[in-house]
Amino acid sequence: MENNGYKDFAEKIEKLDKEFVWHPFTQMLDWEKEQNIIIERGEGVYLYDIRGNKYIDGVSSLWVNVHGHNNPELNEALKEQAGKISHSTLLGLGSVPSSILAEKLIEIAPKSLKKVFYSDSGSTSVEIALKVAFQYFRQKGAAYRNKKKIIAATSAYHGDTIGSVSVGGIELFHSIYKPLLFETLRITYPYCYRCPFNRTYPDCGLYCAGEAEKVIKVHAEESCALIIEPMIQGASGMITMPPGYMKKIEKACKDNGVLLIIDEVATGFGRTGKMFAAFHEDISPDAMCVAKGITGGYLPMAATLFSDEIYEGFLGNYRDDKTFFHGHTYTGNQLAAACAVKSLELFKKYGTMNKIQPLINRFNELLKDFNDLENVGDVRSIGLMAGIELVKNKETKEPFSAEKMTGHRIILNARKAGVIIRPLGDVIVVMPPLAIDEKTMDVLMSVIYDSVKKI
Repeated sequence: MENNGYKDFAEKIEKLDKEFVWHPFTQMLDWEKEQNIIIERGEGVYLYDIRGNKYIDGVSSLWVNVHGHNNPELNEALKEQAGKISHSTLLGLGSVPSSILAEKLIEIAPKSLKKVFYSDSGSTSVEIALKVAFQYFRQKGAAYRNKKKIIAATSAYHGDTIGSVSVGGIELFHSIYKPLLFETLRITYPYCYRCPFNRTYPDCGLYCAGEAEKVIKVHAEESCALIIEPMIQGASGMITMPPGYMKKIEKACKDNGVLLIIDEVATGFGRTGKMFAAFHEDISPDAMCVAKGITGGYLPMAATLFSDEIYEGFLGNYRDDKTFFHGHTYTGNQLAAACAVKSLELFKKYGTMNKIQPLINRFNELLKDFNDLENVGDVRSIGLMAGIELVKNKETKEPFSAEKMTGHRIILNARKAGVIIRPLGDVIVVMPPLAIDEKTMDVLMSVIYDSVKKI
């Protein structure tokens, strides 16, 4: 289609979008009234809309883009694989790129993990982990048949399928579906800025971890697994863990025979300054869920990694009925796997993890400036992930009323200045691609600072 000055083309696409597309996490009544951005192409850390406007991608296209948009090497890997085959099933067959990728994932993952089960999204990677944990104990013997429940954290987000929603804990997203969900046990996720125990870190001595340990111990005989987002809870508002909390949770799980599942869908592939958040406290999980950045932001793919012990619990003769009867049509898709293999090669080729360390330091320096703003209550970050929490009253920590849509107004300010960001309520999320350079980082943070200052 010819794009003559963008006008006719833009109006046509906008009309099609508003007439036929139902957008996720979006009140469509508002969408239909507004002039909205529709992206046509990307280049590096920039997005370009159908009207020719250019924006810094400040949230990595919902936390997935790693090496930049339209990356020539990823493009070539995708084309090369498409010239061979785009998809064949992994049910009863293998494939070249999924085999290579599995080896590469195990090489970079925590050493406790040895097997890879592929799926299509973060939600499905979590569903797999939950079902495997349940079935593992069902097959372990009669003495373990009571280990059916999952322990999860308050304000957790693990995806949007029914199982992942069951272990989620964000009332706004999840409460309406309660009649459909299975029962979940809860530990309290640490939220130092608004501590639910009214204590102050570090004087609290990680009181929250002690309370979590009690829950795990009391419910160990009826619990098959605990699932948690390590080091930072994403969709609940970029809530960072105090040092030592995750290690205590790991120990409590191991001491009480509860499998530890870590959800690294958001934190994996360099986001926290290490390849996986588990490495910040040397965590050895029984299972790990990854997605989002796995293909560098090119194609949907997920993987759930397991220990040998769990894998071996599913081995047996056909008549033993120990098979894990779960799968997806596009499990281990060759195009996605080829992109993921290339993405991991790019990490090594360009020394990405070392290269981003000075960038993280700069990011932290720029974030400090936000603490001086009247309506910023807390600034939280790890690696290149940050949340800026907005408040009506800095002294009392009183939030803005939801009706004011403060976070939404700020992102609209930023868009006018050429930056795409997205809020979680009144927490402004900043998560640029790892490929961002320092100069662009300065522009990104300056625009966000000015956008917050205007409210």
